[in-house]
Amino acid sequence: MATTVPQNQETMFEEFQQIDIFRPSIFDFAANLFVALGCGILIALVYRFTYRGASYSSSYVNSLVLLSLITAVIMLVIGNNLARAFGLVGAMSIIRFRTAVRDVQDIVFIFFSLAIGMAAGVGLNSVAIIGTLFICLIIILLDSTGFGRPARLKHLLQVSYSGNPEHEQALQKVLKKYCRRIQLMNLRQLSGHDGVEAFYHLNIRSRNKYEEFVRTLREQDFITQVNLFFEEEDNGPPAG
Repeated sequence: MATTVPQNQETMFEEFQQIDIFRPSIFDFAANLFVALGCGILIALVYRFTYRGASYSSSYVNSLVLLSLITAVIMLVIGNNLARAFGLVGAMSIIRFRTAVRDVQDIVFIFFSLAIGMAAGVGLNSVAIIGTLFICLIIILLDSTGFGRPARLKHLLQVSYSGNPEHEQALQKVLKKYCRRIQLMNLRQLSGHDGVEAFYHLNIRSRNKYEEFVRTLREQDFITQVNLFFEEEDNGPPAG
């Protein structure tokens, strides 16, 4: 049995589809786009400044600017017309994005650009500008203070020496002089004599003290071998 829609409900639905209160002038249109452009450029600059990964992409940075602009244009096209909104959803559903995002922060910046573009597109320029400035400031503060980064020990020291309490105390004295943090990872007895081989994770106090640190260890007459290894993030020269 066919169902009939009441006349009043059908009329209300047609009127709801035809709502078109949001009609910006050409000046409002231009102002919204310029706000989206300025905010998008600022977001891209902050991403470029705070990026710490190994796969920096200039096309991704440019895409953040364009994403804000395109989202603003989409919101201007939709306005508050329900039919346009559903039509846009259907049109966008045919697009398939196959590029894998390698960093979670990249996804955050994508949503950041989308949100700012939406705010600028509907004419909430003050929200877009203040939101961009505030969030960018928080991102820069988190990056500059190292918030959330684990306190890692960046250097691995391999040292071989004759094992007795006095030599152990002398070695620890040198390590405490040049290092902020010291963690013994492995200690083994060398075969054939009373030598000891130790592996330490270290955090050296100053980047300018690498060579001096290794040279001081080599000057100790009880130390037979010294190797200092660096992590990839550290630009200091490997010493051995």
